Amino acid sequence: MTTLSHDRYCAEVTTQLDLLRATLKGADLAATVPTCPDWTLAQLARHTGEAVRWSERLVATRARQNIPAGEIPHAAGPEGDDPAALDAWLAETAALGTQTFREAGAGAEVWTWADDHTAGFWARRMTHELAIHRADAAITVGVAYEIAPEVAADAIDEWLDLLRFIQLNMPGGSAAELRGAGRSLRLHATDAPPGLDAEWLVELGEDGFTWRRGHAEADVTLRGPLTEVLLAFYRRRPLDAGRVEVLGERELLDFWLERATFG
Repeated sequence: MTTLSHDRYCAEVTTQLDLLRATLKGADLAATVPTCPDWTLAQLARHTGEAVRWSERLVATRARQNIPAGEIPHAAGPEGDDPAALDAWLAETAALGTQTFREAGAGAEVWTWADDHTAGFWARRMTHELAIHRADAAITVGVAYEIAPEVAADAIDEWLDLLRFIQLNMPGGSAAELRGAGRSLRLHATDAPPGLDAEWLVELGEDGFTWRRGHAEADVTLRGPLTEVLLAFYRRRPLDAGRVEVLGERELLDFWLERATFG
């Protein structure tokens, strides 16, 4: 299930990359990204651009199997450390990704690593890949991070969908441990605009977890502004940073956050 239109996801690829470019303008690209400490800002930028170039090529060719990023022309970005060249490459990447995803249409069949084998999967995945890594850049540079409420809410939906897929299909990963009868956690955004359901209930069972949007009681609640709930749930902002509240069994939320990964 998606909550945004395919055209909106396509547009967001450009929107998010343009906002990332604005965040990077004038920044020290050699700075270490605290939320991704193995990367500098330049490496973060190249990673995001490569992700879009890779998924764009999969969609453009209607690939039936994975195409290694190393086989895709210009996927790694420009040579050297010229910020202007990097910025131009990101701008070109944004236009390319948006155009290809839009022209393909949501239902075009293409290889993905998940259970949704469509171009729509990649448009949505890139929207949130870029949105979260843009937060990494904003935190590094020390500027405010803003995201449209409906995009933030869909990012939480997608993250839960991906974790559920990983739990069911990658039994060796830490997400497989997100189980346990009778335990539940709740996300509650306190500033959601009218008409946006911004509460989530995650219930852990013996066979894994399930989730749904809507109000309910839970063993632990992560509560605060929607953007901050998203960043905390994605482990981009510490729970103790003073931007969110944790009500109830903090240990259960810590248990979840430690295991809610792709690895």
